[in-house]
Amino acid sequence: MSKRSHVDAEPEDAAQLFRAAVGPLRRLPPQEPPPRRAPPPPRARIADDEAAVPDALLHGAIDASAIESGDELLYLKHGHSPRLLKRLRRSEFSVQDEIDLHHLRAVAAAELLRTFLADSQRAGYRCIKIIHGKGLRSGQRGPVLKALTAHMLRQCAQVIAFASARANQGGSGATLVLLARR
Repeated sequence: MSKRSHVDAEPEDAAQLFRAAVGPLRRLPPQEPPPRRAPPPPRARIADDEAAVPDALLHGAIDASAIESGDELLYLKHGHSPRLLKRLRRSEFSVQDEIDLHHLRAVAAAELLRTFLADSQRAGYRCIKIIHGKGLRSGQRGPVLKALTAHMLRQCAQVIAFASARANQGGSGATLVLLARR
């Protein structure tokens, strides 16, 4: 003789038990969802932000941890057309020279970068590429050479614009630089 509980009842018996326990059903009339309150209008503070940027870029200390390894670098010197930056990001300028700063210490990389920029300007190059790496092995310090490159380029008078390279040119591990004409 087997012991059966009410849980082990046949499916028809269980459905009948449920209907008996719940009672008769009635359909509710369809209802409109409650109206949503309109979100508040956005407040633009662009003027304040743009006024603070040049000072922060020129006089701020290098903080490598502020730049993540996958972050894109973008810069356009004040007074130049945003179209230049757009063309640079699309790789519409031919890269005339490049330098690889991988595996260098910050001091050596800074000196080499300073020399490379001066030599490129003297040679009359318009577009150069700096390979600094993504900083994946820098740990918590963040991408040291990438931050150093961005800082130095912003302070260099002959740099009009710079942007991270496209994926097939090194992605966020390389920077394309547009130099002023002599």
